[in-house]
Amino acid sequence: MSTHKSLWAIHEAFLVYLDVVHMMRRFIKLLLRRTGYELCPIAPPQSLRDENPDITDPEWEVYARVRPFTMLSLERILTNVRAIDYIVRSQIPGDIVECGVWRGGSSMAMALTLARHGDTCRRIWMYDTYAGMTDATSADVSHSGASAVALLDAARRYETPERSLVLAYASLGEVQANMRATGYPLSFIEFVKGPVEQTLTRNAPDQISLLRIDTDWYRSTKHELVHLYPRLSPGGVLIIDDYGHWQGARRAVDEYCTDVPLFLNRVDYTARLAIKLPEATSEATRRCIHAEK
Repeated sequence: MSTHKSLWAIHEAFLVYLDVVHMMRRFIKLLLRRTGYELCPIAPPQSLRDENPDITDPEWEVYARVRPFTMLSLERILTNVRAIDYIVRSQIPGDIVECGVWRGGSSMAMALTLARHGDTCRRIWMYDTYAGMTDATSADVSHSGASAVALLDAARRYETPERSLVLAYASLGEVQANMRATGYPLSFIEFVKGPVEQTLTRNAPDQISLLRIDTDWYRSTKHELVHLYPRLSPGGVLIIDDYGHWQGARRAVDEYCTDVPLFLNRVDYTARLAIKLPEATSEATRRCIHAEK
């Protein structure tokens, strides 16, 4: 009998406890609501796949393959993949061009996607010093106000080039090996070594379907736009990697696009994408001819 009473007492105490908890919960909710907040259940953490249900299995496979060889975000890698899908599907003529390739991961994503489509006759041009970043100028400041000149100076003093994300060093041999691993024919890949200010004027494709610019600085970005954008086919894709992060790159794009109608679509906080309109061709071509005189 005493055991039965004890169990009943525990049951009654538990009910009182639940009532108290419920009242406290209501009180806390009311208090928070009066101060502009709301109490919500904690959602379980989602995986990267759960957060991106629109990404297909082939796209995840490309991301997994190239991730160790690039600093690009998932969004920027996916942009490369889908840009290739678009130019193949839309039959946009021309080669693939990337300026600033580091270890080659970005170009790897494009090569893997071209191979998946069976389109392995487009030439891929990979412009880089293959010796790390070129010198920055006073125009090259990050979105937070950090000087690129100071960052490079500190990295050169205290970091090992091969391990530094600031210096972004990768040898030509390393990049060639990474591209070979994609299975894309090396005979259709042009590795152009040296600063773009020196190489573009003497070694560039006549027609481009996808132009990706990722050299960070004002001077190189402006040079690439002047000499390569006029070669981009109407309907071709322009990707600017550093528009949001490096203010020199942003300034170069804004200056060049003053008379060129381009809608720069946001990829992530720094990258932008545009499709070249047919109406922009004539003015851009005149701009290039004038610049090369």
